[in-house]
Amino acid sequence: MRLLVGLGNPGAEYAFNRHNIGFLAVDAIAEHFRFSPWRARFQGDASEGFINGMKVLALKPRTYMNLSGQSVGEAARFFKIAPENVVVVYDEIELAPGKVKAKMGGGSAGHNGIKSIDSHLGSDYWRVRLGVGRPDTKEQVSDHVLQNFAKSDMDWLGPLFDALSDAMPWMIAGNENKFMTRVALLTQPEKKKPEKPESKTEPTETK
Repeated sequence: MRLLVGLGNPGAEYAFNRHNIGFLAVDAIAEHFRFSPWRARFQGDASEGFINGMKVLALKPRTYMNLSGQSVGEAARFFKIAPENVVVVYDEIELAPGKVKAKMGGGSAGHNGIKSIDSHLGSDYWRVRLGVGRPDTKEQVSDHVLQNFAKSDMDWLGPLFDALSDAMPWMIAGNENKFMTRVALLTQPEKKKPEKPESKTEPTETK
């Protein structure tokens, strides 16, 4: 069994914050694979389904970001899911909007949700970081991640969630290279075809 976690803050006022991109992504993935309806479990909202034959529990902690590890740890212990079978999806200010990076283990880079999960699971679980861009100064970081996505962000959010859903079987299987390759392929901007130059015809002489 695999545990797929999206990080965010509960409540309508936070629903479309940049900090909640993990919630939004896992919502899209669960819908794509037709998971069961969400229900309250493990101090969060949980939904179950299958991705390429592998049973997956999707989880959105309702503990607020700073205490995400309480919910994740409880679910992992209940189902005896090892850290290497946990995938956590969350926002990353060090990546440009729409960019994705996946890796096993590593530091928290100051992300409070990851710090909390590390304290309950250790650091050896999969991290899928979704870029939301960073503001000009360090002092603006908190306001930046707690602001709603702009209307213009919808141009890349939809394709990003579609790509994550399409590529998720590779991530669930622990193959981050194929996952990343597939996401990159599906999210690359379309190349504009060069316009054909107008054909110039010499005027015919009239006598």
